[in-house]
Amino acid sequence: MSTVAEAITAELAKLKVIDISPGLAQLAIKLAASVDDPGNATAQANAARELRAVMEDLRKLAPVAVENDRLDDLTRKREARRARTAG
Repeated sequence: MSTVAEAITAELAKLKVIDISPGLAQLAIKLAASVDDPGNATAQANAARELRAVMEDLRKLAPVAVENDRLDDLTRKREARRARTAG
């Protein structure tokens, strides 16, 4: 089973925000490590709450992912067809 820190690190990489906001990304990783620490339950809860807020901010900073799906493919084909007929 993966730890919270591992999951957060993977999500940060997927979101591509480490280079955009390295300090906030490192804070998220440190908070996640605090959540993983089996120590004080109150400290874990506080770290989890702060981690949720930091991750929300980081998700807002993430660039919009470009995904190619069937609709995108159809749109490109239609635009190519229109360009051929117009030119």
